[in-house]
Amino acid sequence: MRFIAIIILAISFYSCSMNKMYLQPTEISADAKSMKLSSDKRTTIINFEGENHQPVFLNIAKDTIHYNFTVESVIFQSDNGNMLNGWLLRPKEYMPKATILHFHGNAGCLVSQYELMAPLLQNGFQIFMFDYSGFGFSEGKAKRKNVLKDGLSALDYVKTIEQVKGTKLVIYGQSLGGNLSAVVAAKRQSEIDALVIEGAFSGHKDIAEHFAGFFGKLFVSEKYSSTDYIKKYKKPLLVIHSTEDKTIPFVMGQKIYRNANQPKEFFQIEHGHIRGPIYYSDQIANKINAMLEL
Repeated sequence: MRFIAIIILAISFYSCSMNKMYLQPTEISADAKSMKLSSDKRTTIINFEGENHQPVFLNIAKDTIHYNFTVESVIFQSDNGNMLNGWLLRPKEYMPKATILHFHGNAGCLVSQYELMAPLLQNGFQIFMFDYSGFGFSEGKAKRKNVLKDGLSALDYVKTIEQVKGTKLVIYGQSLGGNLSAVVAAKRQSEIDALVIEGAFSGHKDIAEHFAGFFGKLFVSEKYSSTDYIKKYKKPLLVIHSTEDKTIPFVMGQKIYRNANQPKEFFQIEHGHIRGPIYYSDQIANKINAMLEL
């Protein structure tokens, strides 16, 4: 009996450790007033103002950075009860005809994720991004079951935004958010116009097996699988995956695409993980416009 108990504890510990690999949030204290974001090219200081944590972007000299888009920070409630932080990014020079609801990856938070999608603002889209429970300023615990509730709640919320009403609505998921996007889109396809999945894994067990072999697949539960749910989705789909993706194998993007219904398109790109909008914003925008018949 003692041996069995030890085995059960070992399995439980291993399973818990594997599950943590899916969600690696950057949390921000509710009373935080500033944070610094550094990359190879520059350092950005972000100040947060007011109850909604409105971001103000500064360079290293503390001069205001003037982007060609606006950012409005909002707080909305998820069905799990957690208050979530979202940003609505809108181009200054265009009146958007389409809204992208973005589901980000498993790490970081809005302040490190927004630049991955910002290039698409130059193509006339507006983008609503948000942090899952336990990420950034969003309340609660970072759990896969919360991620799904948060995704569904974000779709509910974005439809209430005045600037979104009357625009076409596209869900765009990257990495973990790509897996999530297939589930939300399948469950609520009557409420959206198209789906884009970039750099996504084909299921929790698939990616666990990729990183940890047979035991990874054995001990990780399949909360929801993009491969399973994409079979139920019937509207326009664009799957994007890089042949140079070192995080999520290219074959997983192919697997999602293979199991999807028409109308669908596979866009094979280069460069690293979820860098599509950075290097291919014009091509991606054209493909989204074609799906939306804009």
